[in-house]
Amino acid sequence: MVAPTLGQALEIEHREIDGGIEQFVAALDAGGTPPDPAPLTAALSGLRRHIYLEEEFLFPPLKTAGLMGPIFVMLREHGMLWRQMDTVESLLPSADTAAVRQACLELLSLLDDHNSKEEPIIYTQADGILGAEAGGELLDFLESGTTPDGWVAGAA
Repeated sequence: MVAPTLGQALEIEHREIDGGIEQFVAALDAGGTPPDPAPLTAALSGLRRHIYLEEEFLFPPLKTAGLMGPIFVMLREHGMLWRQMDTVESLLPSADTAAVRQACLELLSLLDDHNSKEEPIIYTQADGILGAEAGGELLDFLESGTTPDGWVAGAA
């Protein structure tokens, strides 16, 4: 099997992040005891790392290559996503499952809007602009990289 390109790997990560949030919401909808938050917390951690990778490693060379407008939009939306993740996390200890569910649905809506622009505009350009070596380094980061403690999205 052929290894995915950087753009493909980032899209796969989008689906995994969305899936963790959707799994948690489905468990909330099923009722009963409060669901295990592990899929949600893993998705939020993954999304924070994903945003870090993009802002620190992917976007700078793409801006230099002329994609300043689309990158500006992505950065602004990262700030919105970051703040919504903070909201979700602040509600997790709460017994108000309706509020947690609504916050998760709002995050999923923001992600859907963001990903629908990022994937066809940014990711299709990334593989060509970065080249195999830089793309390979970012693929390595996807496998084992972590977000530094205290790092926050630029627009958050």
